[in-house]
Amino acid sequence: MARGGQHKTSDDGAERKCIVTGEVQPKTGLIRFVIGPDGAVYPDILGKLPGRGMYVTADRTVLEDARKGQFSRSAKQAVSVPDGLVDEVERQLARRVVDLIAMARKAGRAVCGFEKVKGWLAGGERVRVLLQASDGSTRGKAKLWTPEGARYFGCLTAQELGLAFGRGSVIHGALSTGGLGNRVVEEASKLAGLRGIDGRENDDDGGKAALGKERS
Repeated sequence: MARGGQHKTSDDGAERKCIVTGEVQPKTGLIRFVIGPDGAVYPDILGKLPGRGMYVTADRTVLEDARKGQFSRSAKQAVSVPDGLVDEVERQLARRVVDLIAMARKAGRAVCGFEKVKGWLAGGERVRVLLQASDGSTRGKAKLWTPEGARYFGCLTAQELGLAFGRGSVIHGALSTGGLGNRVVEEASKLAGLRGIDGRENDDDGGKAALGKERS
């Protein structure tokens, strides 16, 4: 697994080299940047801005290193790097993940709340992503588990998850399988790498044990 939480494979197979580490990896684990007409560096979270792209691993330390002259070396010209560039990348990534979860919710492919999420997990719903707030109760979060083949992310705050579900705050959420779930996995993996919060492939048996105890 590459830094940024991404596997070494991707659906389209497109790979790029990180301008800092020199590591070649799927584009899904990298942040794209372009140089604007004003000579400044801009993050291209959606990958649609015109111009030659420069790719950096979705890791805060690597992104900070890129600010120290690597963008200029890669672009072969003097460029200006805005103050707070890394924080802006994090903000845009978080907003992207929130928007994708909101799209899944509107499509009926996402639920929130402990009981609803537990119902999906226990009822055989094909869950692609289990989401739990980074600032939620550890005890409460331990009562849920990540199904085999699904992904766990704890890189969003309760307020950010709340925005995705149209509420003030949310601690537990889940997305079903499908295209939107896969897109959330890609973007949340980058956000987790940037925030230094690892996503768990599978939870331990604690959640299942807790659920079994509640049923008895």
